Amino acid sequence: MTDSAFSQAVLAWFDVHGRHDLPWQTNKTPYRVWISEIMLQQTQVATVIPYYQRFMERFPSVLDLANAETDEVLHYWTGLGYYARARNLHKCAQTVVSEFNGNFPNSVEALEQLSGIGRSTAGAIASISMGLPASILDGNVKRVLSRFHAIEGWPGNKKVADEMWVIADRYTPSKRTGDYTQAMMDLGATLCTRSKPQCQVCPLAAQCEAYGQDRVKEFPHSKPKKIKPIKSTRMLLLNHNDSVLLQQQPDSGIWGGLWIFPQQATEESIVDHPQLLQAEVSAVHEGETFRHTFSHYHLDIHPVHVTLKHKPDLIGEAPLLWYNLAEPANVGLAAPVKKLLDTLVHD
Repeated sequence: MTDSAFSQAVLAWFDVHGRHDLPWQTNKTPYRVWISEIMLQQTQVATVIPYYQRFMERFPSVLDLANAETDEVLHYWTGLGYYARARNLHKCAQTVVSEFNGNFPNSVEALEQLSGIGRSTAGAIASISMGLPASILDGNVKRVLSRFHAIEGWPGNKKVADEMWVIADRYTPSKRTGDYTQAMMDLGATLCTRSKPQCQVCPLAAQCEAYGQDRVKEFPHSKPKKIKPIKSTRMLLLNHNDSVLLQQQPDSGIWGGLWIFPQQATEESIVDHPQLLQAEVSAVHEGETFRHTFSHYHLDIHPVHVTLKHKPDLIGEAPLLWYNLAEPANVGLAAPVKKLLDTLVHD
């Protein structure tokens, strides 16, 4: 199959079977496409849609986003995970406003210089919103190409990724590039899926090497597995009159910039926590331990519900907040914190 035959087959399929009514497919401005691409990183379309709609309603332009407080941006991102994306999003918006007069630069190379925008995201913005002949290599495209060419090796490996970029560049047409970009993402998301791919109706099946060799499930090769270590922490849910105490994490590190419950090592005594040294406690009970998994380790969270007779003097360098359950503040919450807060609200 020639390079042009590949792209034409994908486009012909897209015209009939592709997704054409996603929220970010109308009014394809660089800003709208950029927001969708960042949200779609490691997140399913069905999950992204309501977040995207709420985000765009609150921040309809790059200027609105740039002028917002970081806490509010994180609040509208709460639940999507990978919060560095939101912090980079905010920083990028401020750069676009301050250095580019609110207009996204119109080249892949310049887009790549912005916070949180890699080569593939830059290619998507350039092709979909600007019509530039730029290629992409997101997870969906990697899956399609690795199967079509039966490419050995984990796509996260630089040598394998470089090989895929060469192929992606070859197949990307100079015309209808934006449609082709969306078509490749749709093909990977709807037919060439991770499990139960629908090879029998794929427009590339006849020339697909993995399909021809009956090895579709082998590709793309998985990342070499490492056993994730297990860590544990105690979260103190300090409650007084339907308000719970939260503290803000530093900008860098786990849950950077987000608000969480005060933490404590599980081997330490609860009464030794700084916020409880001078507090009068009326009730304590332990909640059910649950696990939150990061990319590099598992975290076992031991929630402890502590009812206070009065609000203690707040101690510590980190910003602290009494979070009202009835009138919650618009702040960014770590996923397990939101989960615990939801249980308090529904109790």
